[in-house]
Amino acid sequence: MSSRTDATAASGGPGRTAVIGDWLEVAGLPGRPPRRGQVLEVLGRPGHEHYRVRWDEVHESVFFPTEATRIVPHSGTAHPRRH
Repeated sequence: MSSRTDATAASGGPGRTAVIGDWLEVAGLPGRPPRRGQVLEVLGRPGHEHYRVRWDEVHESVFFPTEATRIVPHSGTAHPRRH
């Protein structure tokens, strides 16, 4: 599925959308780095999208974005995993 979503992102402003392969960044717990995950699937319908995401912690979950979600466009290269 290659449809865009209506998620707002700090990196792209209102209307910036995510597609499969893009990275999502969300604030971590206090004192912890942000969490990063790659979009595997766009779920939902226009205006109510959510994502199946593979997180750096090497697990998958369904994620509902907020205005604080930062979308990092897929660059065509793999993101190094943090340990």
